[in-house]
Amino acid sequence: MASPPRGSVRVRHGTSHVALLLITVLLLSSARLSLGASRRLLELYKPPASARLTYHNGAVLQGRIPVSIIWYGRFTPAQKAVVTDFLQSLTAASQAPTPSVSQWWNTINQLYLSKARRGSSANGAQVALAGQVSDEACSLGKRLTLAQLPRLAARAGPKKGGIALVLTAQDVAVEGFCMSRCGLHGADARAGTAYVWVGNSATQCPGQCAWPFHQPLYGPQAPALVPPSGDVGMDGMVINIASMVAGTVTNPFGDGFYQGDKDAPLEAATACTGVYGSGAYPGFAGNLAVDRATGASYNANGARGRKYLLPALFDPATSTCSTLV
Repeated sequence: MASPPRGSVRVRHGTSHVALLLITVLLLSSARLSLGASRRLLELYKPPASARLTYHNGAVLQGRIPVSIIWYGRFTPAQKAVVTDFLQSLTAASQAPTPSVSQWWNTINQLYLSKARRGSSANGAQVALAGQVSDEACSLGKRLTLAQLPRLAARAGPKKGGIALVLTAQDVAVEGFCMSRCGLHGADARAGTAYVWVGNSATQCPGQCAWPFHQPLYGPQAPALVPPSGDVGMDGMVINIASMVAGTVTNPFGDGFYQGDKDAPLEAATACTGVYGSGAYPGFAGNLAVDRATGASYNANGARGRKYLLPALFDPATSTCSTLV
């Protein structure tokens, strides 16, 4: 990993399906409306050259990236396996058939990390599951503020150049969850560590943070897609974990790859919110693969026969959303 900037800086970048759903309603009402929202489906919107996602010459995370998880609240072993199998699928060693999770991760290496000028690594970034901690009793309570998330992240014991993954259970409320965000990432630049928080939205806002595996809160009520794991909340979490991890490795300290306002940036995956397959448009996730046995929709194969739905990644060179299918 490149050396982080001096000083300690906490950066919080979030992903919001709430904004996406509101945009869906507006776009379906008038396809010619000019929208100022921070989440646009770039299949339909091409930003001006001055607003394109660019590299700001800062640090990115490269090489071996140890990821430590803290499970806050109750998660079943099956639910935990959905996430840990996903993280292990990010490496080429998973040998899953294409399109694969490791192929998606390699796209991040190709589009972003290989272009970084500082601390460039020929091998890109490799995620390694470093450890897991459980706080099933919710020692800080079941209503968390954003200021408490770094404290939880520290309990995971992230290593320098690594990521602490804070995952909250479906009965845990987090400040802004569902109302303005489905997850976020931040960092301690002095320590050279980053953290990601994502919540399980199964009982709080599945139509916002687990779409398209649940009908949207607003707009046309098209049938929800079948989740690959059979668990709407966990498959929704994987979507947001993937989005936030992509933003973390490409813009860990707020001076990497992003578009727009530094304090509310569009990043590698959040610049393509709601796009999962070719032909996507507001309210339609795109043309996806369907498992013949279960009817589940997916776009990436993972380790141990897992299937996942992962967000499209923004291609800075073409200003389009790159999809696996």
